Amino acid sequence: MNQHLRDELEELLLVAAGAIPGALLRWQLERAGTAWIGGLQGLVEADLVANLLGSLLIGVVLGRPRPAARLILWGAIGFCGSLTTFASWMLQLVLALERGAPLSALGMVLLSLLGGLTLVAAGRALGLRLASNTRAAGRARGAKR
Repeated sequence: MNQHLRDELEELLLVAAGAIPGALLRWQLERAGTAWIGGLQGLVEADLVANLLGSLLIGVVLGRPRPAARLILWGAIGFCGSLTTFASWMLQLVLALERGAPLSALGMVLLSLLGGLTLVAAGRALGLRLASNTRAAGRARGAKR
């Protein structure tokens, strides 16, 4: 097997390894939403939680000064990509419109987009701060020696 094919296979496995737990978390959020809230409204709220959580986590991953390609493949593309699914979000919007709730659909769009943008930015800032604190702690340990 040539090196290019090995690299491609490794990347595929990293994305898949992240996608499985991300999809499982989304599934469990939807189960919890329908159990706690019930019906379509529970699915809508579970989708919102999944999308906002994924936005925050993507921000944290990408907020690292130089995130490793493996972390981006596993965490951002695999895990967060399967946790936050555009198709589920669109389905919830269509179902809200079909049940005659256009204001609910509009609210979901605005909250998802504005919340997602805000949380990606907040996650990125958190990732930068965590990386900065880690570097500072390493320098302090080195100075004590």
